[in-house]
Amino acid sequence: MDIHEFDYHLPADRIAQTPLAERDQSRLLLIERSTGCFYDRFFRELPEILRGDELLVINNVRVIRARLFARRMGFGAEPIGRRSRHKREYLQAQIEVLLGRRLAPDTWEALVRPGRKVRVGERLMFGTGELEAEVIGRGAYGLRILRFSAAQDLDSALERIGHVPLPPYIDRPGLPQDAERYQTVYARKGEAVAAPTAGLHFTEKTLAEIRARGVEICEITLDVGLGTFQPIRVEQIEHHRMHPESYEIPEATAEKIRSAKREQRPILAVGTTVVRALEDAAQKRIQAGAPSDEWVRAGRAEAELFIYPGYTFRVVDQLLTNFHLPRSSLLILVCAFANRELILRAYQHAVETGYRFYSYGDCMLIR
Repeated sequence: MDIHEFDYHLPADRIAQTPLAERDQSRLLLIERSTGCFYDRFFRELPEILRGDELLVINNVRVIRARLFARRMGFGAEPIGRRSRHKREYLQAQIEVLLGRRLAPDTWEALVRPGRKVRVGERLMFGTGELEAEVIGRGAYGLRILRFSAAQDLDSALERIGHVPLPPYIDRPGLPQDAERYQTVYARKGEAVAAPTAGLHFTEKTLAEIRARGVEICEITLDVGLGTFQPIRVEQIEHHRMHPESYEIPEATAEKIRSAKREQRPILAVGTTVVRALEDAAQKRIQAGAPSDEWVRAGRAEAELFIYPGYTFRVVDQLLTNFHLPRSSLLILVCAFANRELILRAYQHAVETGYRFYSYGDCMLIR
């Protein structure tokens, strides 16, 4: 399929730049796949919209302070005084580093901007010098492998000098409130560089009301990585390759999913991150020849599955998700879950009726 089939027009003023005063004030577009109809609702109505026998699966990943700013230190330990003025100015240029995936306790895959000239062997200094990194590998489109060294604890240093990694379409400096609002109320594990945004609408009150309806809630952890920011660079989507993301499915969650499947209760994924984890796990089990009642097992793995129209969903029956960028892998996943024409028609309705888009925006429930 051509990538242009997943395009739509979005006025800039529809992109939410800040969160609403309260998480559950957001709007919810309810989409019924069986009829092709959609309805304007509010997220706070979600408990009454649900049937009451669903299994709600959430991603409990925690967003880390993954956005860092560095100065280039050159190669080796050449004294500053011996460098030319041109080289000193070059070294003073600020570099933005977005951590993506931890490869070892002191080593991260990261997106470096501007990264075209940052070469293997260069050293970077963060903050006032309490944290440094050496570039030990490079990939395409600004990807680098960085090995860090810290005066004390690495993770503590990252927490002190790092910033909340707001998406590039949020065109403003970070605010103190982002540290709390760009995090779900149930975030507690893992290392994500972007929030599982469908979960940002939930409050403790909403979760309590959902449980009171009889809905079960269980958790997975998927470390949202750099792939969430990277565009699809091929014309035919079948040629796209996803950036791998680590996930973990606990035994309690795997058992609840198997039980819901046996009892024919709908499994509602909160966000595309949950869809990727559950469907990737099932795909791996299918490839291993497992029977259908063993498609979801506990354990850790790397999600590399790219879901696009034509994919057969094995686990997820319903999806709560935010609105996604044109031509993105996330929009393509949503179009695979529902009819592409239906989703694009729903997006057009959302644009025309003033829905707020993207991370801090409104959401849709597809069932």
